[in-house]
Amino acid sequence: MTAEPVTLAPRVTLADAASRWNSGALSLVPLAGAAAPLVLDRDTRETLAEYARPNGVSGRDLIDVVEAAGLRGCGGAGFPTGVKMRAVADREGPRTLVANGDEGEPLAVKDRYLLRIRPHLVLDGLLRVAEAVAADRAVVYLSDAVAADSVRKALDELGGTPVPIDVVQVPRTYVGGEESSVVRAIDGGPALPTDKPPRPFESGVGGGPTLVLNVETLARIPAVAAGAETDSVLLTLTGSVARPGLYEVPLGRPIRELVEPVGEPVGFLMGGYFAGLLGPRALDIPFGFTELGAEGSGLGCGAVFVLGPGDCPVAAAADVMAYFDRENARQCGPCIRGTAAMAEALRELADGTASDARLEKLRSWSASLRGRGACATLDGACNVAATLLREFPDLVAEHRAVPCPRCAALGPTERTAPDIDPEPEES
Repeated sequence: MTAEPVTLAPRVTLADAASRWNSGALSLVPLAGAAAPLVLDRDTRETLAEYARPNGVSGRDLIDVVEAAGLRGCGGAGFPTGVKMRAVADREGPRTLVANGDEGEPLAVKDRYLLRIRPHLVLDGLLRVAEAVAADRAVVYLSDAVAADSVRKALDELGGTPVPIDVVQVPRTYVGGEESSVVRAIDGGPALPTDKPPRPFESGVGGGPTLVLNVETLARIPAVAAGAETDSVLLTLTGSVARPGLYEVPLGRPIRELVEPVGEPVGFLMGGYFAGLLGPRALDIPFGFTELGAEGSGLGCGAVFVLGPGDCPVAAAADVMAYFDRENARQCGPCIRGTAAMAEALRELADGTASDARLEKLRSWSASLRGRGACATLDGACNVAATLLREFPDLVAEHRAVPCPRCAALGPTERTAPDIDPEPEES
């Protein structure tokens, strides 16, 4: 089901992409030439009758199969899924399993796609993992109202499940999908991070061991149980590209084979906002967990924003840092002060008023502030600052005390980093 190429506006942001997705104009197709998709194989909501449940390994044996397959989490950290499953299965209950579909990352749509369009695939994975870890309760945690309705309808279609499954809907925020935020919200508190330890597998929902898995991770479990390879991921592609959309792409393929840019790319926002920036050299880097990690970047939530000829990486970094300053949890002093200070430094750089001393402070902050927040928001902010300085040293030097016309034309927070958007309208 390969779509015909279409030419769209040169600069397509998440807001544009979400609108096109809801109207049916956003590509939701596998990459041409790739193997048959495992999860991205339809663009209308599946019913229970339409879902073909694959056979495969079940029970605790599934943990061994997932470990052997090398399945990694698709929510951002890329942690080995089998290790997380075993950590909860080996602890005394009551155990809770959470399908995390909150998706506060502004540049991603994959989790909403899965919950809206493929709820039975996600629930199949959820039930298989629940059996494997002997969960006493399961929760689908999300913020998208359309997805919540889709999941509730799917549960009604199932008519009953071996383990009780609740749907918990929270307001959409950047930090709401962090694991400890998830636990806190399910327990009736605000969806805000807590200090660690303990981590959810040690003490989570109701004080019991809790396994939090991204919905894409769960959507891949049925195929893994049936012996399929775990060699693809979902990619949300936006920015200066001819065909923005959600794609299922093979891991390890060079990025230049995954994008059709409009004009020569000047840079990339990788892994949503968290993994920071890469320069044009990213075109030749294989799109994979290990390969991107070795280059000081990351796969993250599987989102890539392409910066085209009309964009400036300094402006993009300033936009994203302003977003982190707005959207952090307002709980940790280092994060509150650190994101504000780095945002101000990048605003000055974009305005052409940054001093050498300010840039040295920015470089220092990007290293010294890592790991000092209750969640990874501050680490993401550090990544943005550090990668801008590393990948674009000449561009940064040009911006010192000299206003950049591209930055001035884009203006502050010019939709590279929108505020958390409201619930998208249904088509």
